[in-house]
Parts: sequence; structure tokens; C-alpha cells
Amino acid sequence: MTTIEAFNQPIATVQVPGSKSYTQRALICAALAEGRSRLCNVLVAEDTAFFIRGLRVLGAHIRKRGKHLFIEGTGGRITDPGKAIYLGNNGTALRFFTSLVSLGKGRYKLTGTARLCERPIGSLLEALNKLGVKGDSQKKNGRPPVIIEADGLPGGTVVMSDVESSQYISSLLLSAPYAHQDVKIKLKGQTVSKPYIDMTLQVMNAFNVKVEQPTENSYTVKHGQFYQERDYSIEGDASSASYFLLAAALGKRPIRILNLNPASLQGDVKFIDIIENIGCGIVRGNDWIEIEGRSLAEGPLEFSMRDMPDMVPTLAVLAAFRKGQTIIRDAGHLRIKESDRIAALVNELKRIGIAAQETDDGMIIRGGRPHGATINTYNDHRIAMSFAVAGLVTPGIEIADPDCVGKSFPEFWDELKKL
Repeated sequence: MTTIEAFNQPIATVQVPGSKSYTQRALICAALAEGRSRLCNVLVAEDTAFFIRGLRVLGAHIRKRGKHLFIEGTGGRITDPGKAIYLGNNGTALRFFTSLVSLGKGRYKLTGTARLCERPIGSLLEALNKLGVKGDSQKKNGRPPVIIEADGLPGGTVVMSDVESSQYISSLLLSAPYAHQDVKIKLKGQTVSKPYIDMTLQVMNAFNVKVEQPTENSYTVKHGQFYQERDYSIEGDASSASYFLLAAALGKRPIRILNLNPASLQGDVKFIDIIENIGCGIVRGNDWIEIEGRSLAEGPLEFSMRDMPDMVPTLAVLAAFRKGQTIIRDAGHLRIKESDRIAALVNELKRIGIAAQETDDGMIIRGGRPHGATINTYNDHRIAMSFAVAGLVTPGIEIADPDCVGKSFPEFWDELKKL
């Protein structure tokens, strides 16, 4: 149990860790490359630890020195570990590895925590089957454990409709250079979190693989391309930065956030625009921002969170302190995250005295005067960190499971103390 202390600094400077999204994409590229790569400023956290262990058993040699990783790649030759690969509650790892192990030869089993085994992956398995891979969920329910009977990735064309996670697309793209023929992906309907696909393309390009985009919703990876070894620096994590944006907005005082690129392709960097439009002052540097909290805009506001779903907990806590009604929509896929985040957030907002209700794809929040309470985290790092910030301005807020922040931001409590 952690009790949050009130603001006691007039101005503070905090540092965010390396981006989890960039770290995991770069790890895949470096692990598939021929030769030795160095990744700098990687995120050192629970999720990336599971990711690295998984790559090691698949044949990549990875050595850690501080926040640097030295990776001897496999050249696309994936080892059969002869045992299940356990990925904790890392949904990104599960999705990326599902395509990755198809490059090998043998029977691969991917599994994780009970919560991970509740998260859907059927659409990705269907796409891989269309590309010639023999894969299914062990229980035939479209959820992990996943079984892949691998004999390389044949390739071809796959059409995917109304994709519930952009990670399915990124997973296919990252492994596609090692397919036996060109891989073409065509998207129909709506795809959530598309900025993360752009991020995938950027990292692939940095490791010397080009992805063609004949149309806005189609991707072609030509056969015969291979990742090349390189030094690659990971930029700061925009998701982690959001908690300090929230702190400045609620505390009405300036905070400077280091190691953050305001022009990043990370979808969550757009939360800066939300904070600014609600009334905060923002100064943008090359790799930092400074935010000054001011009076928050009042009245009804509505936000589509399709491209930055991980920002919903941060926005929900902000809405609790703002006068007026806030509608959060286009976030239905949050029900399949580390927790059912929509239900969990509504429950905890009510716990601190805020009127909130679920909708099919989000929630409606009526701002008020939150009071202290013990916050259940549902083993969800983003819920813990968002409500911890509320404790800076609301006496009596306690976080029941503070250690869950280790999933993405182990240094969070140290950085929060700087405020």
C-alpha cells in the first residue's frame, strides 16, 4: 500500500524511461538481423524482461549493460526451444511472437498469466493461416495459449477487416521480410491505434527494411529484404510522460519532462494537445516539454481515443477534476487490456466520489470534488499511476498495489517524489 503525499515543489523536473513500444519493435528487428546491434536507452521493466527472455530462447544472444542492450541477431533463423515460451502479461510480446515463431521449424507454444490467456488473438491467427502458417489457440477459443506448427512463413496476401488491435498488423509486418515470398496486407473497415503501425514502419526502415504503401490501408513487404545490424537509440516513452502532464494540470504548477520528443510518432504524444486545448500552457523543446497548469476548460467535452487508448486512464482522472461532463469514446478495445479498463476506471472514479458510467466504447464522467480512498489497481499499471497523480492534490488516496507499475515504469514512484 502506498499513500500519496501532496505537492510540495513549486517547479519540478522529471525524466521518463525509454519507450516500451519502440523498445519492443527494435528488439524484434535486432533479433532477426544478421550481426550485432546496440540498443540505447531501452526500457528496463517487467514487460521488456519477458520479451528479452523470449528472444533468448529463440536464439538471439542478448547482453544487458545498464540501459543498453547488445544483441547478436539470428539472421532470421529461429530456434525451437522445445518448451513453452512464457510471456507474463505482455500482450505486445504475445502478438509479436506469434508471427515471429512462424519463421522457425517445430512446434511452438506461447503462454502467459491468466489475464493474458483471456486476451483475444484469433484475428492474428486467422491472418497467419491465410499466409500459410498452421497456428491455432490451444483451447480453440481464439485466446492463448497459442500453438504454432512452424515451417517458415510462406507469405502471400491477407485481407483483414475491422482490426481490433494495430499490434496484429505490426506483428505481421515485423516478421514479413523473412517470408518465402512477398507479404501483402490489406485493411478494410476501421483499425485502432494506427499511429503505432507508422511507428513499426519507422523502426523497420531504421533496420534497412522498406515497406511499400500502395494505398493508405495496404502494405507490401518485398521478399529478399533483411534487417541489418545497427546502433539504435530509443526515445522517451510518451505514455509514461502523460502522468506528469496530468500532475501539472491538476497541481497548476510547471513541470519539465526530459527525454520526450514532442514530434514523436508515438500516438500517445497527442495527449499533449489535449492538455493544451483544455487550458494548460506548453513549451516544446527538441527532447523535452514544459507544462504549466492553469484553470481547466469547463463545460461538456468529448474525446475520441481511437489512436491513443492507453491515455484513457490519464484522461479519466483529469475529467474527474474538471467542471463539466466528459465523454470518452472509441475505446471499446480497452476491455481486453491488462484489465477491463473501462469497468475498472468507472469503479475507481466512483470510489473517490465521482459520477461515472460505462458506455459500450468508453465512459461518461461528471467532474466534481474527489475525496480520498484506497484505489484497487486490478494489477494494471496505468490505473495505478493515473490515480497516484490524483493523490498529489487529494488527501487520503492510497494505491493498493504499487508494485504493478513495474510493468512499464519501475522508476515511477521515484519520479513522483520529485513533485
